[in-house]
Amino acid sequence: MEGTYVVDLSSDEREQLLSMTRKGVVGARKLMRAQTLLMADAGRTNVDIARSLSSSESTVYRTRRRFVECGLEHALSDAQRPGGSRKLGAKDEAILVAVACSKPPAGRTRWTLQLLADRLVALTDHEGVSAETVRRRLHELDLKPWQKRMWCIADVTPDFIAQMEAILDLYAEPRDRKRPLVCFDETLRQLVGQTREPLPARPGQTERYDHHYRRNGIAHLAMFFAPQEKWREVRVLNERTYITFAHLMRELVDDHFPDAEVVRVVMDNLNVHTPGALYEAFPPEEARRILRRLEFHYTPVHASWLNMVEIELGILSEQCLDRRIRDKEVLAHETACWVAERNAERATIRWLFNVDDARKKLRRHYPDTSTAEAATPIFSAGDPVTTPVSMY
Repeated sequence: MEGTYVVDLSSDEREQLLSMTRKGVVGARKLMRAQTLLMADAGRTNVDIARSLSSSESTVYRTRRRFVECGLEHALSDAQRPGGSRKLGAKDEAILVAVACSKPPAGRTRWTLQLLADRLVALTDHEGVSAETVRRRLHELDLKPWQKRMWCIADVTPDFIAQMEAILDLYAEPRDRKRPLVCFDETLRQLVGQTREPLPARPGQTERYDHHYRRNGIAHLAMFFAPQEKWREVRVLNERTYITFAHLMRELVDDHFPDAEVVRVVMDNLNVHTPGALYEAFPPEEARRILRRLEFHYTPVHASWLNMVEIELGILSEQCLDRRIRDKEVLAHETACWVAERNAERATIRWLFNVDDARKKLRRHYPDTSTAEAATPIFSAGDPVTTPVSMY
């Protein structure tokens, strides 16, 4: 094969390839082709080149052939050889897209390149399709059927939009010491103990721990987060009930913000997050006293991402809780240390999503006023206004 496609570089071509390999600013595939051509020009065999570059002999052969038939630029690029035909036509690509976007076969969690290639052979007249051909077509189509993402798929109704814009307007208001803004949420934490003591890290070896663990129950975490005050508080609870929620709300107004006229609380639609929880926990006079100093703002259903405390809980999970914690005492101590550090740093969240952004992002869910005719008013300016008279 070396004798069929002989690489004979000119001085300019050789200098161009040498400059390319020295700088190392090109893609890996292009760099490998440049090195292949330089080695072939030096008289090395395909086997030797493939071994040196950890490539295959067929790749070296194709690079030689492209250089001899089409020139240097084409040999370095991924472009199709002039006059060559694509393995998959437009109809084949349409079938590939349909298959890749469908459910994987029984017994498989996702499509693989080889599964797609086999299915394409079964559905078309091709005797064989390689996984590499499928990979290239999927890359061109910007399709990755082996990936999936968890996403919050909400039903965006007019009520959803109204609640969303109310929350975003609340975030946009300036700081008011008499009416502080507090985001509140609760989450669960699995308590996990070690069955054997981990082996500490040392030079040349990472920390190691046994894959066996001991389940020690579940703890409930409740977090207050006031972004404008740059303050947060975490409580470790035994359970999540109406009573615990009521006591947390009393703690919020009496202990954390005793001088505030009203505390505006943003939270989700959990069943225990109701004003009635305070009447279940306290006498009516006490419940009414606390509620007079609270103003509840609920995020839309299936849109807890609008609550800034969700971001803070994610930071807590990443920085503090991403490990095995054996009991509630250790959990309370570790979260208290994290809270003290974050509060001392005056850390907060810079919220950038506003009403204008929401209307652009969710514009398909808003009415199209650009082409809609002006609504006809019920009464015109000159119509007399009459007062209905009761018949009884």
